[in-house]
Amino acid sequence: MENQYFAHETAVIDEDCTIGEGTKIWHFSHIMPGCVIGKACNIGQNVVVSPDVVLGDNVKVQNNVSIYTGVICEDDVFLGPSMVFTNVINPRSAVNRKSEYLKTYVKKGATIGANSTIVCGITLGEFCFIGAGAVVIRDVKPYSLVVGNPAKHIGWMSEFGHRLNFNDKGIAICPESKQEFSLKDDFIVKLE
Repeated sequence: MENQYFAHETAVIDEDCTIGEGTKIWHFSHIMPGCVIGKACNIGQNVVVSPDVVLGDNVKVQNNVSIYTGVICEDDVFLGPSMVFTNVINPRSAVNRKSEYLKTYVKKGATIGANSTIVCGITLGEFCFIGAGAVVIRDVKPYSLVVGNPAKHIGWMSEFGHRLNFNDKGIAICPESKQEFSLKDDFIVKLE
């Protein structure tokens, strides 16, 4: 059966991985055994997808990203250029900690900016936005905008990637979708 995805001739695709229809894998990337890559993903140049990683549909992985075992990305996630995942809290070269890999969950629509570092064992909420160069060491709430080292919450983002500005009634409107949001107990709530 012919592949339903595109892989550049320099890409290495190991056996026993699942790759969805319409996915593109570019120069010098390595897809390792047991990983699952959804439909319509774009895997940039010089990317490593380690064993048992799960990427949902329409995940965009920019150049020079290593996605280590333990990472699970839902649909529509954006992984910026040279961003970094970890999978062990306390690595040492002389100590084998493969049995200690922690899960990292990247929920639907999340964006991780260029050169960010995501420490393992956390969850990045739906449609959160991690600013370029941030070092994320704890869970990030849905729609939250975080920046810095360590990453700190500085605002809220819409599903379209627009900064949400709340008026004196506590309502924010996405300029693109016209969707209204309110804050309740420091979480975003979409209004009907």
